[in-house]
Amino acid sequence: MIQNPLNNEALEIDEFDQANNLVATYIKSPSTHSGSRIDVIVPKNSNSYARSILNAFLPAGYPNSVTKDYLEYQIYDSLQAFSSSIAGMLSSRAVLEGIGVGDSHASPTAALLLTVLQESIGRIATILFAHRLGTSLEPECKMYRLAADIFNDAAMLLDCLSPALPKASRVVLLSLSSVLRSLCGVAAGSSKASLSAHFATQGNLGELNAKDSSQETVISLMGMLAGSLVVSYISSKWATWTAMIFLLAIHLGTNYFAVKAVCMRTLNRQRANLVFSSLLEQLDNDETNYSNDSNLSREDLPRLVCPTPEEVRLQERVFERDGVLRWKGGILGYCKLGVDLNTVLRCFGRPGRATGSYSGTQLLEFSKLLDIFKDCGYIVWYDQSRMTFLIVLEGDASPVTLLKAWMFALQFAKYGKIEGRSLIEALEDTRAYLAPIEREIIDCLDQNWDLEVSAMETQSGTRIRMKENKR
Repeated sequence: MIQNPLNNEALEIDEFDQANNLVATYIKSPSTHSGSRIDVIVPKNSNSYARSILNAFLPAGYPNSVTKDYLEYQIYDSLQAFSSSIAGMLSSRAVLEGIGVGDSHASPTAALLLTVLQESIGRIATILFAHRLGTSLEPECKMYRLAADIFNDAAMLLDCLSPALPKASRVVLLSLSSVLRSLCGVAAGSSKASLSAHFATQGNLGELNAKDSSQETVISLMGMLAGSLVVSYISSKWATWTAMIFLLAIHLGTNYFAVKAVCMRTLNRQRANLVFSSLLEQLDNDETNYSNDSNLSREDLPRLVCPTPEEVRLQERVFERDGVLRWKGGILGYCKLGVDLNTVLRCFGRPGRATGSYSGTQLLEFSKLLDIFKDCGYIVWYDQSRMTFLIVLEGDASPVTLLKAWMFALQFAKYGKIEGRSLIEALEDTRAYLAPIEREIIDCLDQNWDLEVSAMETQSGTRIRMKENKR
């Protein structure tokens, strides 16, 4: 509520809703011998029916209560839900034909057992999929949101194929369809929760999800009504497959544009590649030798221009290889976060057969590696045979620590391998180069990106805790 300065004669009060729309104006007239009065002025469109209907489907305070990419995403999401509803009715008809509806020789018991088999296999697949990829669903929510619909569309295609196959093959096909739908359910549910958390900017996640459910209900209802007309007029196989492919093409196309419209502010592996490659290239173009001076001030560094989330959105891919280190489209290698320490030790050689211990030159090299990354919160080793960086994380590693470790791997993959230098020396050189400037890079990132949420790990990893034994 905003009001003019108070005085003894008049008062004007403007009332706004959560979306900063003017709801009403209250005017207190100057006092007279008969007293004073308050007039209420309501804008013409403030209580319109159209606004009331929109308020039932949009979050309270829209558009100020959500991110800027919310509307574009919801438009495409509504279109894909509409086409999916119609395609789903075509596939459901095929499933009913497959289990024997309309066949006098079909057994209700056999249809029931087939349904039980599908449900059982689908639930087992749900458990396995959630266990295997549960950690990566949030960091890669855009990818899995689109993947969920690919799984769902593949399941509908299998359903449409089922009536043409013998009964034994039909059971296998419908069971595979159930597995794909289970994968869709896990991927869609988790990725949708992450996207909703991204859209909600004012702690309104619950209300946003409720309004999203209302939107889906209306779109699904419209899709069912349109689908009822479609299935009543389309009966031949050729017409069914033509309509099915057309609807699924619309479904996947609108889904693709929906996830491409999302502008995430967290840094996952792909976005970290895009941001760090830009910043490190800016530093490489500068002629200052940072490794010779660890006391550089902010004024000594070039003015870094950090890519914004919107700029990165236009460059990132929906599907990206897990763990790839990419520099402007070119692959430099791969990186694994949170690996166990024994994996790094095995890169130095095999342990003794009798004791299972590492000794000699192996221990000396490993000790040098520990000295290089002392107090960093992480340890990096490069497996040259596999072109893979192995990153061991300490127990208190923060999201910023993970970003620093990834930046180190990207810098080394691009500039660190110098002819005539051993791997240990090259790692030490890279660490000396980044030490005085990494704080400046992180501060630059903090202006546009959310560094408090960790989106770098796609698999559950291990942590180490160093203890010095005093004797």
